[in-house]
Amino acid sequence: MGVKDGRSWRIGTASDVAWLAGHTTPGGLSVTTAIPPVFDAYATFHPPANVSLDAHEHAVVNELAACTPDQPWWLGFLDTGAHDLVFPGAPKVSIYWGWSYVLVEAGPEQALTWRTGHMRGDGPLPDLFFPADHSWLVSALWDDTWTDIGGSTVVLAGLQRNPLVNARLVRPDEDALPPGLTRD
Repeated sequence: MGVKDGRSWRIGTASDVAWLAGHTTPGGLSVTTAIPPVFDAYATFHPPANVSLDAHEHAVVNELAACTPDQPWWLGFLDTGAHDLVFPGAPKVSIYWGWSYVLVEAGPEQALTWRTGHMRGDGPLPDLFFPADHSWLVSALWDDTWTDIGGSTVVLAGLQRNPLVNARLVRPDEDALPPGLTRD
């Protein structure tokens, strides 16, 4: 358990990410490098021009919360050594190729308030998050400036309709690099 906001939060273990860890395509350029090929649809998103990171991240979480039954969300914070882990002393889980994450069972509110800055900017979003029922997965890999998602066609259609999200559908075998962005 980790303590924050005056209460205890469950810290995740390897069994909580077993459905994900080792089920992605290592070293690839497609969305399945970050998202296992178990979903009906896939997309990438990043803040559109002239939209603040805060407005973008709130829109993403609000769209996901609106189409997800009430349940806990798992929030994953990548241990880069330079970014906020939220629970820095918590045990970590390995998800992608030995990358360590602190995984915490919380919810949409915590996804938008706990963190102070990540690899992609000053926003609070975790590097990885998904609901307890695994109906969708959001993941931003260490070296990407965009975020990947897998889920139902209904979930992705909602994200795609929201102009603050800037979601673009991709096929599982397609290069996930959004138009106008570059790889580092």
